[in-house]
Amino acid sequence: MRNRLSRALPVAVAVLAAVAVTLPVSAAAATAAPEPVPHTAPADHSTYIVTVHPGLDPAAVADAYGITPLHVYRETLNGFAARLSPEQVEALRATAVVESVEKDGGATSFGPGV
Repeated sequence: MRNRLSRALPVAVAVLAAVAVTLPVSAAAATAAPEPVPHTAPADHSTYIVTVHPGLDPAAVADAYGITPLHVYRETLNGFAARLSPEQVEALRATAVVESVEKDGGATSFGPGV
């Protein structure tokens, strides 16, 4: 048994080395952030923040509804920002995979002394 292992080990190392030589290029391509899709929604549509349920991919939800996100959020919230027609807003609000659809707006910070 020990003899077989000592013969198999160099072969396994050689195979792993051969794979490692080709892996960095393909692994980098697989893990690279996807290129942003150009925004194609009409400029007259309002921008909304859509929050989807945890565990769901917000980009996949947007794609399922034919929406091109302006931004996809995965850290602070699980959702996306997009220009939406009134019909898209209603469709998203009616589905169980979406937690909320809120019109995007300005934010104000109220710090000490304000």
